[in-house]
This record gives sequence, C-alpha cells and structure tokens, in this order.
Amino acid sequence: MIGSFRKKGLVAASAIVAIAGLALSAVPAQAAEVGVTATSIKIGTTVPLTGIAGPGYAKVAPAMKAYFDYVNANGGINGRKIEFIIKDDRYLPPVSVEKTNELILKDKVFATVGQLGTANNLAINSRVRLGSRGVPSLFVNTGFSGFADKKKFPTLFPLFSSYRMEAKIMGGYIKENFAGKKIGLIYQNDDFGADALKGFESAGVKFDVSIPYVSGTQGAATATTWIQKLAAAKVEVVYIFGVTTATAAAVGVAFAAGYKPQWIFGSVGADATTIVGQTTVPVALLNGALSMSFMPDAADTTDEYVKFFREVNTTYNNNATFDNNIMAGMNGAMMVAQALKAAGPNPTRKGLIAAIESKGSTFASAGYPPIGFSATSRVGYTGFWIGKYNQTGSLIPVEAKGTIYTTDSANGPVVKTTSKRPALPTKGLPN
Repeated sequence: MIGSFRKKGLVAASAIVAIAGLALSAVPAQAAEVGVTATSIKIGTTVPLTGIAGPGYAKVAPAMKAYFDYVNANGGINGRKIEFIIKDDRYLPPVSVEKTNELILKDKVFATVGQLGTANNLAINSRVRLGSRGVPSLFVNTGFSGFADKKKFPTLFPLFSSYRMEAKIMGGYIKENFAGKKIGLIYQNDDFGADALKGFESAGVKFDVSIPYVSGTQGAATATTWIQKLAAAKVEVVYIFGVTTATAAAVGVAFAAGYKPQWIFGSVGADATTIVGQTTVPVALLNGALSMSFMPDAADTTDEYVKFFREVNTTYNNNATFDNNIMAGMNGAMMVAQALKAAGPNPTRKGLIAAIESKGSTFASAGYPPIGFSATSRVGYTGFWIGKYNQTGSLIPVEAKGTIYTTDSANGPVVKTTSKRPALPTKGLPN
C-alpha cells in the first residue's frame, strides 16, 4: 500500500513538473542583463545640446538617434529595437556626472555611448565609476589619449584619433612647411589642450606665442585679447586647438581687425558650417586654412559613407544642414550598432566589451585610418589626413586622397601610408 502510494505520488509530481515546464516554455525569454529586454536595448548619452559648446555639437546626438531610428526601421539589432536616451549636460562636467548617474540608476541603460568632451568623460569615469560598475562607455566623442589606458578605463572605448597623435602629425607638417615663420598657439587649458601640448613637444615644435583659455570663457571679448597679442607679436601662423566656438570667436575677431594669419584649426573645432554660422566671416575667407580629419569631409558626396549618411539625415533627421558633426554622430552610431550586433542574441555588458576587443578593429566606418582595438588595446583610429579649406568651406586633401599619417600617442614615429577602410555594409546596416 505504502509503495503503491509513493509510486502514484511520484507520477503525479512528475506530471506537475512537466506541466510547469510547458507553461514556462510558452513564456517569451526575458534577458537578464540591465537595459536589455526581449524586444529592446536601452542606451544613453550626455552631450551639450545647449550652452557654450552647443553650437555644432548639439547636432551629434540627434544624428546618432537618426541612424538608430534607421536601424530600428530595418529590423533592429538581433530582433531588438534600440532605445536611445539623450540628456543635455551643457558641456559642464558636474552636469555630465549628474545626468550619467540618471542614465545608470534611473533609466537603467545597458551602456553609455558617444558622450562628448574630455573633462566631461574624465569626471564621469571618476565620479560615476563606470569601470568598477562594469558599464560600457562606447566610442566617446573625445581624442584624449589617456582614455586608451585599459587599466584605468576598463569599460571605455575612445574612437577618435588622439590629440597627441594630431599634434605630432601637424607639428611635423609645421616644421616642414613653415620653417622661419612666427608660430602662435591658442589652446583650451585643460586635459584636452594639455594632451596636444605633449604631442607638439614630441614633434619638437616650439611656439613663439602660446595663449591658454579656460573652457567656457571663449567669446568675442576674450578672443579680442588673443588677437591683439598675436598681431602685436607679428605671428604669421596661428594654430587654434579648442572647441568650435573658440575657433569661430578667434576667426571672427581677426576678420574684423584685418588680421590675416595662416590659420590651422584643430580637428575638434574645425567644422566650417559651425564656424561661419557663429560669425560674420564669409565662408570664402576660410580658403587656405589648414586642418586635419580621420573621416571624409561632409561635402564629399563621392564618398559612399557620406552619401549614405546624407540619405539617413534626409529621412530620419529632418533634413538638417549636413556637416561634420552630423557625420561624426552617425559614424559613431554605426560603430555602436555593430558592437551591439557582435555581442550576440543574448547580449551582456561583459560580452559587449569582449566583442569590441575581438572584432572592433574590423568594424565598418567612415574613418580612413586603421582602428586599433584588441584585447590589449583601447586605441581607436590611429591617424589623420591633412587638408586645406577651399572657397566653399570644403576640406580638400593637401596630398593624394587616401594619404594617411599614422602614429601613436607616445614618441613613436609618424608614418605616411595609404589605408583601405572596409566597404559600406549592405544598406549601411551591421552584419
């Protein structure tokens, strides 16, 4: 009797387990990782939509969203739609910290992406502690060389060629092409500008006049003191290493004063559309100014990436005036989408980081230089091409198209090379 009862009990229990299993299998699997559901992946960014750095840079995040909307309209990432949250930090590091904490603690994002500014990202990683929390910070909009240190920033991936690389490369160009000229430098006096100073030092460039400025103080009044000092010293070549509003202020005041040096614009502050939009300077007066880039010029409609991003901009970004800021935003978003795709159908934060380390160097992007991501390297693009503005504000290569100068962020040599980037993926979607 007892044995019979036990057998019946075991059969009944097995039936209950089986039924429960069927019930569970009928429920859609839900991802366990923060910010990921069966139907969505939530990511976010903090950028200056307003404030002193708003002009120009306010276009970056909407451009990213436009590309993500395009991806969502074409099936999303492994069946999930990208939910992208944008917060305005006004280019103020304390606000960046506040808003990033909101993204992580309140919005519960899977990763942060494309956050802008050297000081801002340093503050975020110091105060919010993305590394110890294991939160990926993808393809930040800054070229600060320190972010390539995996030990200090284990979850952060910079994408831009570093400011030290930029200063080394352009420093060599200055020595070769402007020997005997009086050279002046205007630079943002923080980690952003200090990074460039180290690059110039590696290149052996010494400036006759160096003018630091505090971030947020750039404007006509401050720029007047810059131009007066440069003109009084009879400086013939002026390199301005700052954000676009600083470039615009310097060029605008110089134009009004009749001061016409050979301008060299750092890549960060070199968007012609923004410069002209912030001044009364006719675009034709930028003709002959030098700058550098790791991507094609936004006006180069012969480039397949530029052509594609312009199409996305027309349909998903209200046909905003297309410029280098929009292109940078869409290019970064394309990299993010490929990273999410590479993380697989069941993405985790650790898996996302591992995917970039193993596959990131092969991701398709508009950038010409090779990408240096690996298990041991956080270096993004590894160089620049040098260009000169024409009368319409387009940056035209000073050498054969495709000529890239590559280097490192230490004391390694600058090497002139030609580099072939991956072709645009089918329909511009991650594969």
